[in-house]
Amino acid sequence: MAKAKEQKELTVSDLPGVGPSTAEKLAAAGIDTLLAVAVASLGNLVTESGVSESVARKMIQAARDMMDMGFETADTILEKRQNVSKIKTGSETFDEVMGGGFETGAITECYGEFGSGKTQVGHQLAVNVQKPIDQGGYESKVIYIDTENTFRPERILQMAKKAGLDGDQTLKNIKIARAYNSDHQMLLAEKAEDLLKTGEYKLLIVDSLTAHFRAEFIGRGTLSERQQKLNKHMHTLLKIADMYNCCVMVTNQVMAKPNVMFGDPTQAIGGHVVGHSSTFRIYLRKGKKGSRVAKLVDSPNLPENECMMFVTEGGLSDKDE
Repeated sequence: MAKAKEQKELTVSDLPGVGPSTAEKLAAAGIDTLLAVAVASLGNLVTESGVSESVARKMIQAARDMMDMGFETADTILEKRQNVSKIKTGSETFDEVMGGGFETGAITECYGEFGSGKTQVGHQLAVNVQKPIDQGGYESKVIYIDTENTFRPERILQMAKKAGLDGDQTLKNIKIARAYNSDHQMLLAEKAEDLLKTGEYKLLIVDSLTAHFRAEFIGRGTLSERQQKLNKHMHTLLKIADMYNCCVMVTNQVMAKPNVMFGDPTQAIGGHVVGHSSTFRIYLRKGKKGSRVAKLVDSPNLPENECMMFVTEGGLSDKDE
């Protein structure tokens, strides 16, 4: 017990090579915990702290030793998985396809053409996560990064009313920022950590993930640079989801593959970089009579499946109201 207490009291200042000025620089960069140092890249730590590579390497290794970040048994991982929560969508069939709802500690990507309901799912999650735990929520606040000016507070009020929540308080619990380019978007994702550290926020929404990257990097000549930058952004989101047991939901645009002669030519933007980084991938498309079809395309533990839902005035539902 005494040893555990001693470990909890260790700070970044206890690492080798970290004096007051280095600790101050790291804190300014958001690297203010042992875990943040342990998972930081060597290059990033050198840039932010101003120390040499050898010192930065010692800092990372010492932080990992203090955090006991080595191999662990699978039953320990299973025990940690008990902390994973599911955020309900409002559609029972959709929740069933997702194994109970949108999972914390993971990135869930929703992609589809315009009008397929991607933003509506984001709005619905932003409301439902504020519900009590016994009603499928998390009693938490929301971080929303809007890249296409699609966030609508009026829609939130409609959904909050249907969910039995106070509309004004629901809006106050959503921290929203408009990203004006890809660099700004990446900066906002990093700044989101300051809010997540409070423990009050358990949902981060990026709507949409690839809009700025797609607009700024045009042509095959810039594809490599775009993918590298996008990969770094996805890595930040992955770290956020894992470190803070946070549900990261991103929407994604699509394109039509011209060489597909039969079947659905729709393909998500971002290629393998986004595909490999996303824990769950959901393909949304328009159905009949105003319905939307959600298909689980990729998941680590659930079979591919699809369902039909309706986007109603009060939010997502299994029937057209």
